[in-house]
Amino acid sequence: MEHPFEFPLELPARGSRQRLAALHTQLRAAILDGRLKAGLRLPATRELALALKLSRNTVVAAYDLLLSEGYVVARRGAGNYVADLMERRARTHVAGTEEGGDRRLAPYWREARPPVPSPPPGAFAHDFRLGVPDTRQFPFEVWRRLSARALRDVSRLPSMSGQSRGRPILREAIAQHVSFARAVACDPDDVMVTSGAQQAFDLLARVLVTPGKTVVAVEDPGYTPLRAAFAAAGARLVPVAVDDEGIVVERIPVEARVIYVTPSHQFPLGMSMSPRRRAELLAFAAARRATVIEDDYDGEFRYGGRPLDALQTLDREGSVCYVGTFSKCLFPALRIGYLVAPPWLLPALAAAKELADWHCDVPAQDTLAAFIAEGHLARHVRRMRKIYAERREALLDALARHGLEAWPSDAGLHLSAKLPRKLRTDVLVEQAAARGVRIEGLDGYTFGRASANGLALGYGLIEAARMDEAVRHIARLLPR
Repeated sequence: MEHPFEFPLELPARGSRQRLAALHTQLRAAILDGRLKAGLRLPATRELALALKLSRNTVVAAYDLLLSEGYVVARRGAGNYVADLMERRARTHVAGTEEGGDRRLAPYWREARPPVPSPPPGAFAHDFRLGVPDTRQFPFEVWRRLSARALRDVSRLPSMSGQSRGRPILREAIAQHVSFARAVACDPDDVMVTSGAQQAFDLLARVLVTPGKTVVAVEDPGYTPLRAAFAAAGARLVPVAVDDEGIVVERIPVEARVIYVTPSHQFPLGMSMSPRRRAELLAFAAARRATVIEDDYDGEFRYGGRPLDALQTLDREGSVCYVGTFSKCLFPALRIGYLVAPPWLLPALAAAKELADWHCDVPAQDTLAAFIAEGHLARHVRRMRKIYAERREALLDALARHGLEAWPSDAGLHLSAKLPRKLRTDVLVEQAAARGVRIEGLDGYTFGRASANGLALGYGLIEAARMDEAVRHIARLLPR
């Protein structure tokens, strides 16, 4: 009799007690890898038994197992059909969501949702996305040359691996860079290389949080991914309001043991933390033995005013952990960030990093080290600072021309504009998207009862000449 499938089935010899298991396993594998397509009618049990020289009871039992597992569906009077596994997985996901998530997951992750994919490049005529630099200006030819050199070095030592704290040449380059660009006092032994700032936050959460006990104070509004990292670690998050001088220190709970701030360019409002407030925060941290996480995510780009000392520079008690990234000044795909941490914190961070991914990409680290050491980073930052300054001025002029007020800001790659309190930003965001303008509302960054109502507008992707047109589209959506 003709074989019923286009692929072979390997079954044990007659008399073996493993024939049922073998048939079931091979049919299930064929369904999973697509050799048996969704909707295909399976051979009748009698037909398959004759073709494979099996007892009909064995085939019936194998089909019953597939039915019970959801790989096959039975249609009365029509036979058995291969199930649509994508539909089955969707039903399972929805059911798990309705019941609060699968109980096999830890409580935090039962409510987790996959990230929403970003629209493809060019999806919006005017894209005010936050935190995205203009990579068209980046000297990729230089980077390719340095990358090729790094790969040649790796090829000569193919067994070469990295250190959890980062390649020494990169740590030295980073120490020199932050000392020159941000006046951060450190040496290479104080530096740890991470896979972007987000891994730095995750590592800090792992080593600083005792689940259910550690209180973490965060700016409100503030950076959502940082909150997620600490919430996942089991921290008790407390929102703290910000004003024109930065985080309001007197509102930080006395039991807080970790305090997260963005003093150079408050995210997302944009103000800088005043010298007085910096001194108050450091005094609070020293008195309470709290750790301050200083996120300097785009501090290379300042456009006016006197540069203020980093908290890490002012710290005398080993309270501050300084976090930086190259995503804004180079390109986001690089995924290299760094920590400048006090000595008591570094061994635990290095151990946590080794557990997470051992070490960052070695060729990428060596390429970046050479890029910094040869002066390419400093030249690129100087060039981009002029370009972004022009765009920032164009955005400020456009906002004022169309009746919108910006929060004061002297740094970074975005500004925030105030809106009437009664205006729903989620509706405005949707209406702007329909006009080809991508914007973000500040409500997406609030955590407690933050009163800021407005829009966060990045200028990394919009040229100065098109800024007025983009803001005009937004202004037309506002009530007169």
